Amino acid sequence: MSCGDHGRAHAAYDAHDHDHDHDSTFAGRLRHLLSELFGAHSHDATDQVDAALEADARGRRALWISLGVLAVTAAAQAVIVAFTGSVALLGDTLHNVADALTAVPLLVAFALARKSANDRYTYGYGRAEDLAGLFVVAMIALSSILAGYEAIKRLLDPQDVSHLWAVAAAGVVGFAGNEVVARYRIRVGRQIGSAALVADGLHARTDGFTSLAVVLGAAGVAAGLPWADPVIGLLIAIAILGVLRSAARQVGARLMDAVDPELVGTAREALGSARGVQAVRTVQLRWIGHTLHAEADLTVADGLTIEQAHAIAHHAESHLVDRLPRLAAANVHVSPVSAHH
Repeated sequence: MSCGDHGRAHAAYDAHDHDHDHDSTFAGRLRHLLSELFGAHSHDATDQVDAALEADARGRRALWISLGVLAVTAAAQAVIVAFTGSVALLGDTLHNVADALTAVPLLVAFALARKSANDRYTYGYGRAEDLAGLFVVAMIALSSILAGYEAIKRLLDPQDVSHLWAVAAAGVVGFAGNEVVARYRIRVGRQIGSAALVADGLHARTDGFTSLAVVLGAAGVAAGLPWADPVIGLLIAIAILGVLRSAARQVGARLMDAVDPELVGTAREALGSARGVQAVRTVQLRWIGHTLHAEADLTVADGLTIEQAHAIAHHAESHLVDRLPRLAAANVHVSPVSAHH
């Protein structure tokens, strides 16, 4: 006997989930935007909302806000490009714009994930988010390859770097904008359980590293070390490989249905503490996008009626929903002790 899909879970979610109305004034909206970017935001846990839907909204909001920040960053770099007429800086600006567009597949994936399950996609479309994460990982790999290629090219064919102050200024702007976006996406991604959003944050960080290389290279040239620019670029390319490894591990683990063992332990404890449960035989958890799904097999006493066994299963499921953050669905099966002897 099983107690089926609980639907959207709505308890014990991330403390950052929205469950009250915000100040509708301009100042209030501005404070809320800044708190979203830098994390100083808290809520009173009254009037519960559907946290799974709220997590989806927060993910999409993070992507749109970060796109706006990157647009401002690119515009600032474009002003410097126009002032100096530097072709190299123009190329770097266009590169940052192109990399910012990796958020588009994620936005599409978040939109797809909102579609209802059907006879073909019986678990819904949440996996689109994980597939978008693969695209982001590929873009990080491409960033490392391009950075390494450019560095080796400059080592073999050194070129004079002009407008050093402008090059450094553009690098500072690019690093600052990308690092703000990286921190924001990674923080929100971890809070809502989105490996793809975390990976996209890491991708923004690689762009920041590239911009930082521009600053350090310009400083080296100004100090009379013309080889500093390509050497630092090569070191940055190697550093991006470290970021690539981290992003690939997270996205790959998600696609392989890996979960934190502590979550499994919490699930076992929650189910085992439910009244009438004699043993927890199996617990299986999997992420689909940024929502968690659970299946469990429990042992109950012999001689129970169907109604009694169902009540125990439902009670155990409620315990699970209360203890697991971002749980969207649970399927709990119960069987008598005698069935396992």
